[in-house]
Amino acid sequence: MDPLWIGLLMFAGMLALMALRVPIAAAMFIPGALGYWAMTNDQALLNQLKGTAVARLTVYDLSVIPLFLLMGQFATQGGLSRSLFQAAAAFVGHIRGGLAMAAVLSAAAFGAVCGSSVATSATITQVAYPEMKAHGYSGRLATATLASGGTLGILIPPSVPLVVYAILTEQNIAKLFAAAMVPGILAMLGYLVVIALVCRWRPALATPSEPVPWPQRWRALAGVWPIVAIFLLVFGGIYGGLFSPTEGAAVGALGTFVAAVARRELDRAGIVRSFLGTAETSAMVFMIFLGADMMNASLALTAMPRLLADWVAHLQVAPLAIVGVVMVFYVLLGCVMDELSMMLLTIPVLFPAIMGLELWGLNPEMKAIWFGILVLMTVGIGMTAPPVGLNVYVVNSVAKDVPMSETYKGVFPFLATDVIRTLAMLFFPGLCLGLVRLLF
Repeated sequence: MDPLWIGLLMFAGMLALMALRVPIAAAMFIPGALGYWAMTNDQALLNQLKGTAVARLTVYDLSVIPLFLLMGQFATQGGLSRSLFQAAAAFVGHIRGGLAMAAVLSAAAFGAVCGSSVATSATITQVAYPEMKAHGYSGRLATATLASGGTLGILIPPSVPLVVYAILTEQNIAKLFAAAMVPGILAMLGYLVVIALVCRWRPALATPSEPVPWPQRWRALAGVWPIVAIFLLVFGGIYGGLFSPTEGAAVGALGTFVAAVARRELDRAGIVRSFLGTAETSAMVFMIFLGADMMNASLALTAMPRLLADWVAHLQVAPLAIVGVVMVFYVLLGCVMDELSMMLLTIPVLFPAIMGLELWGLNPEMKAIWFGILVLMTVGIGMTAPPVGLNVYVVNSVAKDVPMSETYKGVFPFLATDVIRTLAMLFFPGLCLGLVRLLF
């Protein structure tokens, strides 16, 4: 059989397995292994399996993923997420929609020590949703805010998907983190504007709480200094040349552990839960890595990535139009896959095609960084957009009293700001590359 047809059958098989709710790692691995075997032989497949596992699981740079996950676990178990929300609520809770704004601000701050969209959504929802519900906030506004705010977990560095992108495309992790900083801040500001406008249009959605006395505000603010110190330590050290991103992740995990213990909220059981949660998530991530590696090795034998790159290079279409189609593809793919699976499966295929385009006169490194940020923002849209939106499911698993249809209705204004911000980044690369050029 023609290898190209085998590649198409592999994709069809993967989608069929996903529709049957087979875990995404297996849904990629099984068609990939069968396709590889069909194009080679038994011995070649066994050698590939052995070599892939060893090559993937011995990559030093990948140790940054469990370290950042551990940092987020310590912050969660140590009560730092609750302190972030309480501090934000103390300053803005008294204005209309203030608790929803506080949820966005705390999600952005928690994202600085987490790196996962789903983890940020789940953690902040457990803290913020009961408060918003107690103050009479609309379930639609509360859950939509929390689902959208959770995407800041991957936009505000550190970001696990961005680490994966850096490794897949052989880019500098520190430069990608710097490029994500401005888009992350713009996303946070956009969500705050949406909340203000929605609450002004429909005041009944949110009831202002009583103003907090200034002494109490300062006490609440004092509770978040560990997060600020850890962020400055990690990223100041990385950009100051004191240590690499991997070493920075280790320093951040240690700093978060010390801060959590000093607060006397991280007991022995919490430490065990932190390591167990990190191990479970890391195992899932690396299984997805192995599944994607198998699928991509098979696709390489079909020559589909090279054929796609050649086809795109000879298209009589504006390069930006091609990038736009890729972004729409990521939004659609986000309806059925999580962010890591999307990137692991598609980047090896799409990245060579994008790098072959002439885009804004960017050199290869700047083009790769810019495209990585575009992918990250587009993936974030897929995390909240109907009909699936993984973050919506995560939030509604906590806010069980709010119909999911209500949450989907509530996320549309937030999605509008996401689209505007992504288009701005598409047409003005300097928004994300300016800080990279300044620092490096």
